[in-house]
Amino acid sequence: MVRGLFVTGTDTSVGKTVVSAALLLRYRGQVPLRYWKPIQTGTEQDDDTAEVVRLAACQPDDVMETGVGLRRPLSPHLAARLSGVTIETQPLIDIAKQSAHALIVEGAGGALVPINDTDLMADLMLGLGLPAVVVARSSLGTINHTLLTLEALRRRSIGIAGVVMVGVPDAHNREAIERYGCVVVLGEMPFFEPLTPDALGVWAGGLDREGRLHEILGRH
Repeated sequence: MVRGLFVTGTDTSVGKTVVSAALLLRYRGQVPLRYWKPIQTGTEQDDDTAEVVRLAACQPDDVMETGVGLRRPLSPHLAARLSGVTIETQPLIDIAKQSAHALIVEGAGGALVPINDTDLMADLMLGLGLPAVVVARSSLGTINHTLLTLEALRRRSIGIAGVVMVGVPDAHNREAIERYGCVVVLGEMPFFEPLTPDALGVWAGGLDREGRLHEILGRH
């Protein structure tokens, strides 16, 4: 059985990595946690694991390095195809099952990004059996994008732990997402200038004020 949360987003570059680091900062002292990015594309430009290590001041045991790394900054299925490889979900699920820690798993792109010719990121989420934390922008357009993501997850019987909105707070968008999406907004993350471990740590202390995620992460 895999324990933890799967951090997905309504789009790429929406803030999943920073939210993943914030979840580690928020709950690492209460539950044994590890961060894991099972599929990373664009490795020549980005290293999300390294960024989480920086932001959450991780020790080596706080992250899992095993996974698929692809050079081109493209959808996983296309980046893999151009590299002459095929991403298989079962080996990744097997890796997750070996962890004695609860996992903060960060997806690549959004929930319906293709992994291979038949599987989407949501299929990996379903195979891991983890509820999703959906990271969404706070700006115009987020209601539609977020509700579509929530609907896609529910159609596949993937649990939803909540939503984190990123950007300038918008009370109307938050209310609409909670009302029409029947979901809880766990927090509203600002744009950090600069993005430092200290600034993120202060904000993370107020994430998920009701402790909804603690129960999920602590399940056996």
